[in-house]
Amino acid sequence: MGLLDDETAITSVGDGTFRARLSAAWSIGANPNGGYAVQPVLRALTEVAGRPDPASVTVHYLRPAIGERDGEVHAAVVRAGRRATHVRGSLVQDGAERMTVAAVMTDVTVPASDLPDPGLTLTPPSIPPPERCLDRRELDQGVELPLLSRVDVRVRPPDGTAVVDGWVRLVDGTPPTTAALVLFADAFPPAANGVMPRIGWVPTLELTVHVRRRPAPGWVQARVECDDVVGGWMIETATLWDETGAVVARARQLGLLLGGG
Repeated sequence: MGLLDDETAITSVGDGTFRARLSAAWSIGANPNGGYAVQPVLRALTEVAGRPDPASVTVHYLRPAIGERDGEVHAAVVRAGRRATHVRGSLVQDGAERMTVAAVMTDVTVPASDLPDPGLTLTPPSIPPPERCLDRRELDQGVELPLLSRVDVRVRPPDGTAVVDGWVRLVDGTPPTTAALVLFADAFPPAANGVMPRIGWVPTLELTVHVRRRPAPGWVQARVECDDVVGGWMIETATLWDETGAVVARARQLGLLLGGG
């Protein structure tokens, strides 16, 4: 077990309710990163579904989660099918719901059908290896990043576009899991930084991640693109590949640009 497992631990208290405590070590600014804060909920949903992988996860962030604070996770099965189980969950801290989660749980190693694979896929872009990329700590982002004590994020030097290319892994060397891909999809600096002044904290309002495969051990490569900014509302799309070049997840999120720190 690594730090992500240790610091997202849940304890069942019955009837789909679990105790959890978030660590402040995974924060951006004063609050836990959204991709981290959802991890205890994903663990509870995995348990109630009895299936190992989140094929689809949609998180609505109602208010920031709180680090070093106890909370309750609620998880329930909506419908169980032969290949997938629909589930829903939430995280409550200080009597307030922090997020709601809808997910489709499955085993991504088991084919959904016997139809032939047409070979459709996305090829990862050619970027410098992690050791020749910038550590995210080297970027001027206008916000404190305790998250980087837990997640190693490397990025290709900015080139004036709203695209972030880079690599991500857990600092402690724990191999990536399908649940960790949800964290990785939310671990990079805002892509809009490439075309706007220093932005600072960009709270995520909604995040959807589609997990395609279990990742191979090692670095995960990512491309994050901001393709729409209107009135401070930002849309980002991300694709993640494992070290074999296979697409392991795709993600899309809605965030708010709140200004520099």
